[in-house]
Amino acid sequence: MNKFKKAYLIFSLVFAMATIATALFVSSTTVYATEYSTEYGADNETYGATENAPNASDEVVGNRDSFTLTFDGEDGNFTATLRMLLILTIITLSPSILIMLTSFTRCVIVLHFTRAAIGTNTAPPNQILIGLALFLTLFIMSPVITTIKTEAIDPFDAGEITQEEAIDNAIAPVREFMYAQTQTKDLDLFCDISGISYEVDDYDSVPFTVVVPAFILSELRTAFIIGFLIYVPFIVIDMVVASVLMSMGMMMLPPTTISLPFKILLFVLVDGWNLVIGGLVKTFY
Repeated sequence: MNKFKKAYLIFSLVFAMATIATALFVSSTTVYATEYSTEYGADNETYGATENAPNASDEVVGNRDSFTLTFDGEDGNFTATLRMLLILTIITLSPSILIMLTSFTRCVIVLHFTRAAIGTNTAPPNQILIGLALFLTLFIMSPVITTIKTEAIDPFDAGEITQEEAIDNAIAPVREFMYAQTQTKDLDLFCDISGISYEVDDYDSVPFTVVVPAFILSELRTAFIIGFLIYVPFIVIDMVVASVLMSMGMMMLPPTTISLPFKILLFVLVDGWNLVIGGLVKTFY
């Protein structure tokens, strides 16, 4: 697990540095091209330079490597450079968004508890558990993703709604999913901390920044409850094996060495992966 964390941190650092370098390069290139561009007529002949274009006798003044963030003054939209910077930033933070706003947290914690309860520390490996949790998340979140596509992305691409309306339409199904999985006491806790009050069954007035931590806390509680229920039958096997070994005077033999095959056998006979994953997915419906 430590190796995986180190590799993830190194990858995140390299990706962040590459993102910043790309943004700086694109910004300097865009600013330089805008300053010294010329206008062309229908016959592709130059008939006048832009007002910022230097004369032949003028010296080029300024640093081509400068980095500026500006808005278009007329319509108030982001410039192309700032749009690219925001997109790269969102891509960098997408793992955190995936973990915090979806069912990924509950899935990966339950799968970890399942492996720990059986006693196989490295089987399945971390890559398998994370990949399985990722595809379970895609399966569980598929209705939300479909709603976002039909109500936000497609109308925005068609020019039927504005950017602000598209963002609101994209957040709405995510909020609805989070509300369904958030316990009332967790939401009340963060509302009380932030000094916010809301009416019963009227969650739209609750800010998104309050819903997210309440949702994460509820996910952690639910995942640990499921993990406890998974642990119970395997603890019984450990206790029975330990009692038998002590009655036989084999106190120097670790009970886990004997109980591990029996736990794997029990898990296979009851079709444990079907029960665990099936029960996990049904908790979201």
